[in-house]
Amino acid sequence: MKYYLIVGEASGDLHASHLMRELKMRDAEADFRYLGGDLMKAQGGTLVRHYKDLAYMGFIPVLLHLPLILRNMRDCKRDILEWQPDVVILVDYPGFNLSVAAFVHGHSKIPVYYYISPKIWAWKEYRIKNIKRDVDELFSILPFEVAFFEGKHHYPVHYVGNPTLDEVAAYRASSDDTFECFVRDNGLTGKPVLALLAGSRKQEIKDNLPLMVKAASAYAGCYELVLAAAPNIPESFYADVLRGMRVKVVYGQTYRVLSHACAALVTSGTATLETALFRVPQVVCYYTACGKLVSFLRRHVLKVEYISLVNLVAGREVVRELVADGMTLENVRRELDAILPGQKGRDVMLEGYEEMAARLGEPGAPGNAAGQMIKLLSRRGRES
Repeated sequence: MKYYLIVGEASGDLHASHLMRELKMRDAEADFRYLGGDLMKAQGGTLVRHYKDLAYMGFIPVLLHLPLILRNMRDCKRDILEWQPDVVILVDYPGFNLSVAAFVHGHSKIPVYYYISPKIWAWKEYRIKNIKRDVDELFSILPFEVAFFEGKHHYPVHYVGNPTLDEVAAYRASSDDTFECFVRDNGLTGKPVLALLAGSRKQEIKDNLPLMVKAASAYAGCYELVLAAAPNIPESFYADVLRGMRVKVVYGQTYRVLSHACAALVTSGTATLETALFRVPQVVCYYTACGKLVSFLRRHVLKVEYISLVNLVAGREVVRELVADGMTLENVRRELDAILPGQKGRDVMLEGYEEMAARLGEPGAPGNAAGQMIKLLSRRGRES
């Protein structure tokens, strides 16, 4: 079968590449075409556009790149109709992907599957109308989404498990890395590591990383600050943001950094879940401009109490979230201090991680999703 996949950022590239691998294991004639990244390219098929040409966040960056974004969207829609895949598989990235879904639904009979469902439970809940109209099958990776989509909106979803479980488990099973090797390979001092995960978008990094470093620098005498760099961000950008700051920047080693870290400062997103699955105590940091306004909007516009996946899955506060005007130098240092080795808050957080992991279930998400997709497509073929 022919599969057309669309992702918009590094995490989508990772998840989609694993889905492609599982689809190939079940479909010997699998043919892929995609807007994606290097990991998807390694699985074969045709890379139409790299996600780096799509990943813009924030009003001003989107406005400045609007002609390029619109051109990419037009090209993508045209390419789908010309290639005529058996299915279009969308991976997260709802601003772009829901527009594609509407187009495909309105101009063809190609089924649209959504892997890693849009987080409309957090905001823009009105998008459920578009999903019901334009998406044939929705594949969820968060257990609480089932009640939201099926219970609240009467829209059936497939909970397939969380792919981050698979990714962390695969790394642990294949790695025999030692702290001594990690230190030697990266030219570190050998001090215990404080990990910094500052996001995958330039604006996130600009907003969060300097304050994260300043807060963690209070512990530089006993710990070494190591930044797990986003693969799509050039070294020159980090050099500008970190000018004059003592931080070791490493690329392509996020899981390696987490496997050796004592504690971490993390922006929201999948990184919070990854950090928890490596059992690294963390403080979630997400600064934005106009902090008081953002905090007000968070209380009155967002539909959920938390922003980190750890807390959302657990259904309670396991990790501290310092968001908008709550992310101050004093607050970050206080919360980081509470989870360092020997502190009571560290043990409490680690216990919460176990509760969260139990709710996620067992690994196997990409295989579960691929199996269900092929089963649904085969049934569709027999009925047509």
